[in-house]
Amino acid sequence: MNKRQLGSSDLYVSEISLGCMSLGTDHNKAKDIIDRAVDAGINYLDTADLYDFGENEKIVGEAVKGKRDDLLIGTKVGNNFNPDQEDWHWDPSKKHIKEGVKDSLKRLGIDYIDLYQLHGGTIDDPIEESIEAFEELKQDGLIREYGISSIRPNVIKEYVEKSNIVSVMMQYNALDRRPEEEILNLLADNEISVLARGPLAKGMLSSKGQEKAQEKAENGFLEYSQEEVLEITKQWQSFTSDEKTAETLALQYVLQNPTVATAVFGASSVEQLNDNLRYLESPPLTEQIYKEMKALTKGITYQKHRSK
Repeated sequence: MNKRQLGSSDLYVSEISLGCMSLGTDHNKAKDIIDRAVDAGINYLDTADLYDFGENEKIVGEAVKGKRDDLLIGTKVGNNFNPDQEDWHWDPSKKHIKEGVKDSLKRLGIDYIDLYQLHGGTIDDPIEESIEAFEELKQDGLIREYGISSIRPNVIKEYVEKSNIVSVMMQYNALDRRPEEEILNLLADNEISVLARGPLAKGMLSSKGQEKAQEKAENGFLEYSQEEVLEITKQWQSFTSDEKTAETLALQYVLQNPTVATAVFGASSVEQLNDNLRYLESPPLTEQIYKEMKALTKGITYQKHRSK
């Protein structure tokens, strides 16, 4: 498995990595998925304190016992939750971040977190205070690096300017090309990497694209109508071959941009994981096919989808 440097840090992540939110709560089933991913060369596992109200971190922690030194663990903070009431509120305060890391470490059963990420953010947050918390956690050795998980350009720009983030996790795929509009170049110029989540666009760029488009794009997707999504997913299949599945093409599309360190996909079964691992058997994406992929989809702007 090829690895890419995360920003200017000494962390090197596998080109494809496992987003753990979809693992479910069956510990044995989740462990089978994680074991298969690690055996295939995936070295980055991404979770969050909010996933299943902490249970996901526990599952990941159990699954990586005895393998910790070979893996990079990323988790997130910012949603202050009460698992008993299954309720949460946004809290990017220094106090919560420094309490949250201790809770995550306990659930994960590890001594430090490789990549600690703010799980969202608004322009009205006490950004300097949040940054101070992450910097102190890094100095204390509780985290190795930090980043943010956000699709909001105004928030991302604040962190680029004021912090030492090494990564931004954001939705990025051939259907959602908003990061290409203004963010990828900004991050590249500042040696900050992208963790591309949702590379298969809710499954619409998978081998079951037409079926998923009927379900996930019932009311359209971003600026696309459902009819447009159905046509794109149909034509997407024309790029496939014995060596390149639809899943492989979706992963290769986002990884074609060097600012992307890893494509983070979810898997709820070993079979689904194996579909994505076909990426490892595929020859590189040609520049011609890449251009044709871009011609098939359109550059969606943030303007109609910009949040505060």
